[in-house]
Amino acid sequence: MERTLIIIKPDAVQRGLIGEIIRRFENRGLRMAGMKLIQVSKELAAQHYGEHKGKPFYESLIAYITSAPVVVMVLEGNNAVAIARNTIGSTRPVDAAAGTIRGDLGMEVGRNLVHGSDSPPSADRELALFFAPGELIDWTRDTDRWIFE
Repeated sequence: MERTLIIIKPDAVQRGLIGEIIRRFENRGLRMAGMKLIQVSKELAAQHYGEHKGKPFYESLIAYITSAPVVVMVLEGNNAVAIARNTIGSTRPVDAAAGTIRGDLGMEVGRNLVHGSDSPPSADRELALFFAPGELIDWTRDTDRWIFE
């Protein structure tokens, strides 16, 4: 079972889209292992977006992610990273397919609603930034046998 980090970003929280976004992941079949509403500090943002340091958009990215609360959650399932990213859609909402979160609800690349880990190693690193081991729950749903082979 693979895990991935999802961040429902400030624009989605401000627009009241938390429930809609969670619904899409749950409808897809991904199972939640942890979730919390947080205010991202500048220090945490710098750790999370460290790979972008020095790029022209870095400062605005930090300002954006720290501008309002976010919902961070851990989703799990077979191929959770790829499935979550497919559900989210292309980084640029204008290029995102209809039916994806960004394709249906997004307008601008700088306000693209959701972050999803881009690989299992990235997911492991990101999960450790946002969740302590005791905050994640191992459980099974009665419906898992109808979702996972």
